[in-house]
Formats: sequence, structure tokens, C-alpha cells
Amino acid sequence: MEALPERVFRRGEERKPTMAFIVCEPCIKCKFTDCVDVCPVACFHEGANMLAIDPDECIDCGVCVDECPVTAIYPEDEVPEKWQKYIALNAQYAKEWPVIEEGKDPLPTADEYKDVEEKDGEFDPAPGEGN
Repeated sequence: MEALPERVFRRGEERKPTMAFIVCEPCIKCKFTDCVDVCPVACFHEGANMLAIDPDECIDCGVCVDECPVTAIYPEDEVPEKWQKYIALNAQYAKEWPVIEEGKDPLPTADEYKDVEEKDGEFDPAPGEGN
């Protein structure tokens, strides 16, 4: 039997209250979807130029964190101070943007923006296409 990631619970195992993971600023204008491909539930939502995680759907398994090539995903209690607003942003836009369950190519701007800091002004609240 394949070992489960550290935070995944086995059926019947007592679960502690979960804490969502949060997509933060580094995702803006990149939108790599490696995280979506490994997610065991449909908790990712697609905006025009970034993703969001639905805190009510996230099961706190953590498999998405290491898949993100721009280090944009953090446990809610480890979100850097400068990106705290992304906790509310994820909760809000997960309700407005469509679910994305299959990976897609990153945005054409991904290579140009993957190392750019302070991209908050580039955030686009429009929904993505989902799938």
C-alpha cells in the first residue's frame, strides 16, 4: 500500500479540525496548475490570473504545497504577514470563480512573472474558465 501524505487521514481515523491552505500573491500572472493535478478534492477555483482554494472544500492534505513551482501555497497559519489578505481573498473568490479539477498550461506571462515580487496590483478579480 502506498504511503499517504502526512496530513491525509485514513478512513475511520479521528479527524482534527482542518485548516485550509491558501494561494498567495506569487500565483498572480503565473497560474501554474501542478497543484490542481495532485489535489484529491475539487477545492481549487480559477480566476483570470491566479487560483484560489475553497477553505470549506480543502481537506488539509498538503499535497499541493510542494507542487507549486512559485511557492504560492501556504497553510493558513503560516501565510506570511505581507500576504494575510489572501486568506479572505481565497474564501471570497472560491465562491465566485469556477472549479478547476484538471491542470492547464500556465499563463503566457508565467515565465516573465514567476520571480516578480509585489504583484498584488496585477490581480484580476475576473473569473477564469474552470473545467
